[in-house]
Amino acid sequence: MRLATAAFVAAVVVAVTTVGSGILRTADAAAIAPVLLVETSKGSFTIETFPGEAPKTVAHIVALVRDRFYDRQHVHRALKNFVVQFGDPQSRDPAKRDVWGLGAAASSGKPVGIAEINPRRTHGLGAVGLAHMGEPAQGDSQIYITLAPRHDLDGKYAVFGQVVEGRDVPALLEVGDEITRLSVRE
Repeated sequence: MRLATAAFVAAVVVAVTTVGSGILRTADAAAIAPVLLVETSKGSFTIETFPGEAPKTVAHIVALVRDRFYDRQHVHRALKNFVVQFGDPQSRDPAKRDVWGLGAAASSGKPVGIAEINPRRTHGLGAVGLAHMGEPAQGDSQIYITLAPRHDLDGKYAVFGQVVEGRDVPALLEVGDEITRLSVRE
């Protein structure tokens, strides 16, 4: 698994080129961007990722998906017109429902280590971001999806994807709904 992730990151780095002004720009990032398929108890949706703007975040999430980290977890946060959130392994245990989404145990234990916040990627409807507990570089496995434009979150969280298919499904999700499976399409 680590080799595949390293190859993906290397492909992203190769896709970045320097232009005359010294600004980095992605060369056809869409051609190498992994797509995440999220299957839930309420339906499925697809997330396009942004490896050009958030390469380490995308590589981290893709590695977790490939390790089946998200399979059989449950939604632990759902606020109408705000966000739906999942990514806490404790959520597989209904007896721990009171602590779903809370504390160090509510993650994979391996934070991304960098805050890949990009002004080009904002919190419009269906934005997919990496949650954190106050320090953006410590974002790990908790993913949220905005259910309405939430530009008050811009500059505070890394947006690493966008819901592109099944756009109605995230708004149907409630706390306790199952994330049956996540898979990667490349």
